[in-house]
Amino acid sequence: MAPAAPQPGCVNIVVWDEEFFQGRRQEFTTECYDMRACGFQTLRSFKIESGWAGFEHVGFQGQQFVLERGKYPRWEAWSGSHAYHMERMSSFRPIACANHRNSKMTIFEWENFLGQKGELSDDYPSLPAMGWGSSAVSSFHAHSGAWVCSQFPGYRGFQYILECDCHTGKYKHFREWGSHAQTSQVQSIRRIQQ
Repeated sequence: MAPAAPQPGCVNIVVWDEEFFQGRRQEFTTECYDMRACGFQTLRSFKIESGWAGFEHVGFQGQQFVLERGKYPRWEAWSGSHAYHMERMSSFRPIACANHRNSKMTIFEWENFLGQKGELSDDYPSLPAMGWGSSAVSSFHAHSGAWVCSQFPGYRGFQYILECDCHTGKYKHFREWGSHAQTSQVQSIRRIQQ
C-alpha cells in the first residue's frame, strides 16, 4: 500500500521510548519508514492529534494499527483487541481522507467487485447483524473517507486500513489490504476518526 501524503494542517504524532510518556521523545508531522533510523529501538507510548496508521515492521509492513486522536500510555492501548498482541511498532504514516461527513464505501462478497454488495456510510460493529450473509468481504470500493475493517464482530481481530486515496479507493483482492492479509474474512467495519 502506498504511503499517504500528509494533509494540509495535519498536526502530529508524539512518541516516547518508555511507557506513560517517559524517556526519549520525538514529534513527527510526516511518515516514518523506520523508527530505528530515528534512533528508537522501541516505541512505548504515543500522543496523537490526527489519524495515523502504525505498522509492526519497517516500510509499512505487517500488522496494521489504527491510531486515532488521543493518548496511548502503554502498548495495550493500541494493540489490545487484535488477533495477537504486538508490543512493537516499527513504522507509521498519516491516514488520508478521514472525514466522517462524506464517508462512503461499497463492499463486495467476491473478488473483483462481484457477488453480493452493500453500501456503507456508517459504522457497523457486526456485518452479520446488518444482514450480510457471508463471513467474507473480498473486495471494497472506498468512494470517500478512511475505514478500518476488522476480522471479527466488535472490531476485533486483524485490522485492515482502507482509504479512498490509496489504490484509487479500489481494493479488488484481500492481498491489497496489507502485507499481513491472509484471508478475506471481515465481519465489522467502521470509519476512522480524524
